[in-house]
Amino acid sequence: MILLVAADSSVAVVEEIERAVRRAGGDPSRLTAGGELAIAARGADPARLGRPEGVRAILRAASPYPRAARDPEARTTHTTVVRIGDVPFGGREVVLVAGPCAVESPEQVDACARAVAAAGGRVLRGGAWKPRSSPYAFQGHGETALVWLADAARRHGLAVVSEVLDPATVPTVAAHVDALQIGSRNMQNAPLLRAAGRSGKPVLLKRGMSATLDEWLLAAEYVLDAGNPHVVLCERGVRSFDPAARNLLDLAAVPLLRARTHLPIVVDPSHGVGVRSAVAPMALAAIAAGADGVLVECHPDPGRARSDAYQALDLDELASLGVAAATVARAVGRTLER
Repeated sequence: MILLVAADSSVAVVEEIERAVRRAGGDPSRLTAGGELAIAARGADPARLGRPEGVRAILRAASPYPRAARDPEARTTHTTVVRIGDVPFGGREVVLVAGPCAVESPEQVDACARAVAAAGGRVLRGGAWKPRSSPYAFQGHGETALVWLADAARRHGLAVVSEVLDPATVPTVAAHVDALQIGSRNMQNAPLLRAAGRSGKPVLLKRGMSATLDEWLLAAEYVLDAGNPHVVLCERGVRSFDPAARNLLDLAAVPLLRARTHLPIVVDPSHGVGVRSAVAPMALAAIAAGADGVLVECHPDPGRARSDAYQALDLDELASLGVAAATVARAVGRTLER
């Protein structure tokens, strides 16, 4: 239930409404509905709650994810702008995010950062802790890698994003990066979503490998409900029956999400297809479909990469993608700064 609060209600009245929700077995949280103060009464028994003083109307939530949902009265093209560092996601600019799957050395990540900046990229990505399918695969250098990553980003004028795997390491990762990535395996990890939300850092939330759009938006709602409005959604492909590609990159998710949510949307074609030759074409298709950015993996020598070698672009391929991406962005009325 959503309780719309009367405009002239005092702070004391609002606090009493919240206490009434708790007495009815609910968990109140404040939100804004159409510019008005409202209180979400999650779990409250309507019979016990009644209609507290100061509540002008009681609504059933039109969406299971009221914070992530698009205002039905807003223009369908309206998107909330989320800034990662000083880089806006959701505006006219299409953002290129790129970097190595795993941060392997200072030299490797610096070479990537230099190439990302030269290609028109605005954000450097790189894994410090790697949630690999096999426990025996390279797991990353941890906090040391975060230092290398942040140093390289600073030298080349880039913002930085890296994945966080558990609530305990959120403060550590947040201290080094401009945005926290929640990976596919953790999309429905509620404690991690809440901890990332409480950090105040922007969150790049990847779609779970078998998640529906509604499940994905409900995961975003956990971050938003923790008081963090800075969420960027990242499509990275879903499980498919066909082994020709690593995943099925769902580009239809971009316009479908645009109709459901005001959150910005980026696409990760590297994980989406897992085949180097298909990464650039799918990145361009994502921009044409309306994505607010693309996230790709690159490496100075992909054949020697310690993680996801088969889907990483080399640095010349990244440069070519930057040129083509800027052209496609212009064709659809947007920009990709170079």
